[in-house]
Amino acid sequence: MNSNIKPTINSLMPRIIVCLDVDKGRVVKGTNFKQLRDMGDPVELALNYEKQGADELVFLDISASNERRPTALKLVTDIAKNLSIPFTVGGGLKKLDDVKAFLDAGADKVALNTTAVLQPDIIDQTAIAYGSQCVVVAIDVNQQEKQLGLYINGGRKLVDKDFFSWTKEVADRGAGEILLTAMHKDGTGSGFDTRLTQKVSQSVPIQVIASGGAKNEQHFLEAFQQGADACLAAGMFHSGEYNVGQVKQFLINNAINIRTY
Repeated sequence: MNSNIKPTINSLMPRIIVCLDVDKGRVVKGTNFKQLRDMGDPVELALNYEKQGADELVFLDISASNERRPTALKLVTDIAKNLSIPFTVGGGLKKLDDVKAFLDAGADKVALNTTAVLQPDIIDQTAIAYGSQCVVVAIDVNQQEKQLGLYINGGRKLVDKDFFSWTKEVADRGAGEILLTAMHKDGTGSGFDTRLTQKVSQSVPIQVIASGGAKNEQHFLEAFQQGADACLAAGMFHSGEYNVGQVKQFLINNAINIRTY
């Protein structure tokens, strides 16, 4: 394994995570968080990715926060009850009771984004109540000229908060993982923002998931070599160009010690 992959007390093997962005009950995919296209049924896709060997799934209701409506818990339940791999859910969580509802529905972890920025105490509350291992803070960042802009509400709203200060605060408050999505890479197929991933990974003691821009196996290899603890992708898997097993075999062939099933 590359020496840049950071050891942690609760070190995990490098993970391949498939993301299911859901809008109005359907999995969608766009470019730079726009021009969304229908990709299929969430339950069917979730089961398919488990069979392919995905280590985890992330289910994000991308319009829940913006529209001020809760994620459909029935859909979460339908997905979670059929899976044996870890499953993260997010979108529209505003208070600890919402977190409890997601976990009761069968989720292993919750992803906090908009509410975490607006009410940071929810990170502490969730970590204390349920443990850091189930707290994922999703951070959407966009490279704008030489500035890094932090966004909430599904990438729709820019907030006045320093990006790197926020990543450190998230870790200090008890999050177990950061889901780092580079909006400027999202859907482009140009690869993960490995430089940014490396900077964040080196600055916080928690797991960092690279997200945004993956198109092929090489992109995963580069991200792991630059310090990502996990890599998340959607479009390249939804399109059928690659399956999870192919990516894992490529990584194994290139000395990444990844889990196989």
